[in-house]
Amino acid sequence: MEIEEAAAAGDGELEMEAPSVSTVAIAVNGSKNSRHALKWALDKFVPEGRVLFRILHVRPTIKMVPTPMGNFIPITQVREDVATAYRKEVEWQANNMLLPYKKMCAQRKVEAEAVLLESDDVPTTISEEIRKFSVCKLVLGSSSSIFRRKLKGSRTATKICECIPSFCTAYVVSKGKLSSVHSATSDAVETPESISSSTVSSPSSRSFSSSAPSEWGDTYGSANVSFHQPSLSSQRDQALANMNRSSDRTASPSGSGGSEISYHDDTVLTSSHSVNSEAQFSSSSSGNSIYKSFPRDHSFGNSDQTSVSDIATNLKHSHDQDYLKLEIERLRVKLRHLQKLNELAQNESFDANQKLHKLGIQNIEDEIRLKETELTEEKVRRLIRKKEREEQEVATREDQFKNDNAEREAKQSNDNQEDDKNKTGERIFGRCFDEYNRYTWEEIQASTSSLSDDLMIGKGSYGTVYKAKFHHTVAAVKVLNSPEGCGTQQLQQELEVLGKIRHPHLLLMLGACPEHGCLVYEYMENGSLDDMLQRRNNTPPLTWFDRFRIAWEVAAALMFLHSSKPEPIIHRDLKPANILIDRNLVSKIGDVGLSTLLPSMDQYLSTMIKDTAPVGTFCYIDPEYQRSGVVSMKSDVYALGIVILQLLTAKSPMGIAHVVETALEEGDFVDILDEAAGQWPLKEAQELAVLALKCAEMRRRDRPDLSDHVLPALERLKDVATKAKETALHGQTAPPSHFICPILQEVMVDPYVASDGYTYDRKAVELWLSMNDKSPMTNLRLPHKSLIPNHSLRSAIMDWRSKS
Repeated sequence: MEIEEAAAAGDGELEMEAPSVSTVAIAVNGSKNSRHALKWALDKFVPEGRVLFRILHVRPTIKMVPTPMGNFIPITQVREDVATAYRKEVEWQANNMLLPYKKMCAQRKVEAEAVLLESDDVPTTISEEIRKFSVCKLVLGSSSSIFRRKLKGSRTATKICECIPSFCTAYVVSKGKLSSVHSATSDAVETPESISSSTVSSPSSRSFSSSAPSEWGDTYGSANVSFHQPSLSSQRDQALANMNRSSDRTASPSGSGGSEISYHDDTVLTSSHSVNSEAQFSSSSSGNSIYKSFPRDHSFGNSDQTSVSDIATNLKHSHDQDYLKLEIERLRVKLRHLQKLNELAQNESFDANQKLHKLGIQNIEDEIRLKETELTEEKVRRLIRKKEREEQEVATREDQFKNDNAEREAKQSNDNQEDDKNKTGERIFGRCFDEYNRYTWEEIQASTSSLSDDLMIGKGSYGTVYKAKFHHTVAAVKVLNSPEGCGTQQLQQELEVLGKIRHPHLLLMLGACPEHGCLVYEYMENGSLDDMLQRRNNTPPLTWFDRFRIAWEVAAALMFLHSSKPEPIIHRDLKPANILIDRNLVSKIGDVGLSTLLPSMDQYLSTMIKDTAPVGTFCYIDPEYQRSGVVSMKSDVYALGIVILQLLTAKSPMGIAHVVETALEEGDFVDILDEAAGQWPLKEAQELAVLALKCAEMRRRDRPDLSDHVLPALERLKDVATKAKETALHGQTAPPSHFICPILQEVMVDPYVASDGYTYDRKAVELWLSMNDKSPMTNLRLPHKSLIPNHSLRSAIMDWRSKS
């Protein structure tokens, strides 16, 4: 009776304790199976009480960093800032991947904690995390396909289940359903109180799963339970002898407990405990139907809760051996019945496993045949795409050949006229271009308000640019970062280069202050091409018409630099940030003064030069120039290819060639085009992308020639864009801005180019030059008053007038 009162008091204490918070770990990898596993865990554990979900994601250790061409290099070989930026990007992507799981927990109002781990050993890392926080429940996602599960899915789940601590139970979920359970073999925390209570507790409170949990969980009751039961007569004699010995002693609570433990070995109480445990096992294996088929026997049930001392006293006083014999026989009959039910359940489980195995084999064979069919279809699609590309290339070459013949005939018919024009241009521009306006330091400070930060336009690696105003003319002043190098021979050489070259698509230098390292350029209202592509300061997007034209303009400016006499000029730092856009969306290349003049003493040296100090921006530098330090005109061709790819996609230059090439191969080229440019013509856009990829080849010898291949192709695409733009703008009365004369503000009738590089109407500029010797646009003194007719612009104006 004292034992029953102590048990009742212990139950009361358990009921008064506050419900503990259960921790459940969910291992996720961003797949659909992980989402099914989390949904199953929410449905399974949330109704049971308070629960805390720890969402675990193990990402591999970062050892490699991608390069601009799509390759990978060790992280130890890159700069620290590049490695840090790449780590932050990977961490940001992992955190974004965990957001849907946290949202699912928030919708169910469940407290969740996302844990991001970094390791190459996933099972060991998850095991250490579970051991660190004493997590007793782990949920894993697995593929529903038997073929994939055999190849990969179950391998990781099995390793995790083998590595987790023994106190943790693992649930493997496949397609939202429980696939398998790896039960715990020990408790997470074992205190002396729990051990003593399990020892003193009655046999009926124990479950069979504590003795053999893994076999029960895997085979649904296939383990054999051995009942060590002696003969009926020996049990009866032994029980009576033990009871007589116990009656001679003084009964006490501790003595009763000791008698209970000793009786569990060989007496009839062992049979009662074993049968009761077998009944619990059969109920767990075969369901509630077996448990319901046997009504409770109050005498048999009460025997598990009656103390050993009471049983001994009753047997001693009653000496009813016949009752004991009948009770034992009844229990043996029940045991045989339960054993038959267990055998029947085992047979049914074996048949089900055989059927499941056959279905699994058939499913694997079906998946193998499906995979072979998919591979065959993929090979056929590749062959079709390859044939289509070959046919397209043949058609393109035929069109190119026809266009080249037409252009060659047109050039031959105008040879005399072009020769006369070139001779006139060389005679005019060959004079006095080596002179430039000199500004004093006081004029520089007055025009920029003493280099005020409010007038600062931008800051680069070579200097800072300020907005200035000279004699009511807006200009840009660039102050170099190395004042100690001012006035040196190198700066003088750069000033000579800038003073000699003139081109409509090269940034015009208005003057300089060499003593303080200041260069004065014309002001470009729309900033750089990079600002336009990224739409900084809410600038309007560039249409695809303008992007095709800008690509041709940049290539024409590079061709002009490479054709410079007597020494070719290589830019070496071509990028969207150095391509400036004026108010009419006309592009001009800047930072030409930092270019390299190639010596022309030898034919080989006229195309290559050794430079031990690499110059340029990382993603635009020629790979062979990075490796060998040898710079050539093909280095500018590589940078031009990257710039054209950015005009098409408006994406970062890092790895852009690999992205575009992959999209072309997989037929997803339309998805990477910049949507802000409007409705792209797919054929011309693909042709431009292929040309840009050829320019961005890793080896210098694989890149096309700028004058023979790149410029003619870009000019043809520019003409297509011009015709499409005119068709789109048909019906508009406003003429293009470059048709307007800067002096008359009207459409020009006979356009001529003055020595300042701008185009005016012939009558207007002749009248201006008769009264002034300064430029109408820059307000600077003109080197001469000669004029050159602009036949191409005149033809464009005539076509526009005829259509309007």
